[in-house]
Amino acid sequence: MALLSILDILMTIVGTVGIAYQALCVVISLFAKPITFPDAPMDRRYAVLISARNEENVIGNLIECIRTQTYPSELIDIWLVADNCDDHTADVARAKGCHVIERFNKELIGKGYALTYLLDRMNESGVSDQYDAFFVFDADNRLDRHYFEEMNKAFQAGFKILTSYRNSVNLSDNWVSSGSALWFIRESRFLSASRMWLGNSCHVGGTGFMFSREVMKRNNGWKFHLLTEDLEFTMDSVLHGDRIGYCGTAMLYDEQPVSFQQSWRQRLRWSKGFLQVFRYYGPALIKRAVRERDFSAVDFTLLLCPFMVLAIIRMAMGWLFAVCGFVSWQSQIASLGGWTSSIVTAIVTMMALAALTIIVERDHIGATNKELFAYVLSFPIYMLSYVPISFQAIFAKAQWKPIEHKG
Repeated sequence: MALLSILDILMTIVGTVGIAYQALCVVISLFAKPITFPDAPMDRRYAVLISARNEENVIGNLIECIRTQTYPSELIDIWLVADNCDDHTADVARAKGCHVIERFNKELIGKGYALTYLLDRMNESGVSDQYDAFFVFDADNRLDRHYFEEMNKAFQAGFKILTSYRNSVNLSDNWVSSGSALWFIRESRFLSASRMWLGNSCHVGGTGFMFSREVMKRNNGWKFHLLTEDLEFTMDSVLHGDRIGYCGTAMLYDEQPVSFQQSWRQRLRWSKGFLQVFRYYGPALIKRAVRERDFSAVDFTLLLCPFMVLAIIRMAMGWLFAVCGFVSWQSQIASLGGWTSSIVTAIVTMMALAALTIIVERDHIGATNKELFAYVLSFPIYMLSYVPISFQAIFAKAQWKPIEHKG
């Protein structure tokens, strides 16, 4: 039928363009000189914003990382919102000299709402005016000791919004944590670095990013509450014409889920959040791409495009039409060969991408060669699990739930 043919053409175009762009980014990152920033005076004042829910086991590690930076500690203030905590997170943070605001709201749940509450309190008291920019971290993060010094260079080079290199503290725990960690390292090394070289905006991850006081004032604090509030913030910033920078010399270490159940739940929320952001921001991004000839808008339209959902819908429609007699069973059975070939190609490509990531970033990855070889083989399993996750995301009412951290 014509409808199936149109879907096939659409998916082929989007898939080909997306893969070609990803390949271009890999080539650029391998051969182009990384963007670096000149030394800058360490005289700007920064506020660190942390949303923490029952994080007494890990929050001390992050605070210690911030206190021992090469950047002057007197110019960094830590503000923590203890969000619906029933442990000693607030007490631990206060004992370490942090500004702590407690929040109890069982209806508006999620990091976005917590950040809104925190910045609203800071704006109401006027204390936010004393800061040049705001950093956002998760309670389980750890930082290289030069993190603030390097981000300060990029900030003073003119970027109003910045993201950083995202590594992992537990890549070698098992195949689940390694899958997530390699994905984030790949994004930093290949995508963010190449976007900087091309002059595009980068994608702000859920943690390890910074925005200026000007951006905060424009947004009247923090106004992003979708399931992927970081992606929502990115799209809103791109639509405002901001260029989001990437500081590859500022390294943040994140803790990844180690159980498949936790990973599934987290990625279900991300997948649902991507659909939400595409719904609210996709049309505006496409309009900006056409009217302003903004390649960043093209880039993020490809990022948001629910290709996996389209593939699932296309397959389901094919079999439904066969049941109804609109198309032949033979054509659907024949199409299985194409799907099988695509899956095999995807598996080989993902193993190659994982291997390349490990090779070029070996100095930043703490695992044995034997472990890394096993994780190259398991990476496609981790990634292909996004297929059922994407299917569930179409119907699920995913909610924000905390990830347990071991400290």
